[in-house]
Amino acid sequence: MSFFRSSRSFGSTRAAMGASPLSDGELMQLAPSAFATEAHSSRSARYAYIPTADVIAGLRREGFAPVLARQTRPRDAERSGHTKHLIRFRHEGQANQPRRLGMTFPEVVLINSHDGTSAYHVTAGVFRLACLNGMVVSDGPERSVKVPHKGDVVRQVIEGSFEVLDASRQAIEAADAWTGVTLNRDEQHALADAARVLRFGDEEGNVSTPIQADQFLRPRRVADALDDLWTTFNRVQENTIRGGLQAWGRDGNNRPRRVTSREVTGIDQDVKLNRALWMLGERMAALKGAA
Repeated sequence: MSFFRSSRSFGSTRAAMGASPLSDGELMQLAPSAFATEAHSSRSARYAYIPTADVIAGLRREGFAPVLARQTRPRDAERSGHTKHLIRFRHEGQANQPRRLGMTFPEVVLINSHDGTSAYHVTAGVFRLACLNGMVVSDGPERSVKVPHKGDVVRQVIEGSFEVLDASRQAIEAADAWTGVTLNRDEQHALADAARVLRFGDEEGNVSTPIQADQFLRPRRVADALDDLWTTFNRVQENTIRGGLQAWGRDGNNRPRRVTSREVTGIDQDVKLNRALWMLGERMAALKGAA
């Protein structure tokens, strides 16, 4: 997860991992750019500045509670107060319900910026409590809504949020179906191989990392050692996004060196990988007759 370093200790338990609704003060610590008071100086007079804070307030009035927030760390530090940010919401009744390991929650994922790098983007998401994974469902007409910075943005985002919330609930139903699909070792490796290319492949799909596909299948907890599609998908997704996979490779002088995969911290890469992984899960479910 791409939280600021100063926010990691604050957010690693309750706020950052979506354990309960976030206050504006907590959101401000995790994603200060959502509370920018004006657009970035690079925007022209034609740019309609609609602060994310107004959208958050509007969503709250409609029963959507923010449960996770983060923002990118731009190369240009001058943009840090306006940069792209991501906020995950759960609808009332789910944001405060009792927690059990393994539970999944439908979510609405809101992405925006105030420097022109993003329109308002509302997409479907799923949160799994067991590994604190925030997934983004693959794109589609009912699963994603983009709202430009013009017109009644708050109303359009709220309407779009209700649309994609239905898609998120359907994704939870799909996850339930995936638990009944058993994958053999070859099928699990097919998912892991595809994830390895998605994470490390170049534009031609060539992969040079010494990290192998079977490492994407390694469980990080005993409960994730099952062979069903949902559990396998979660192992692959977590190992892809959270990083920490290690292998021995060679440096430019052909000397041995340990390679460790990095956590995916960029919002764009996180969303892109999650969507692609979810699509892989859907394709496998279809092949197994569980679409």
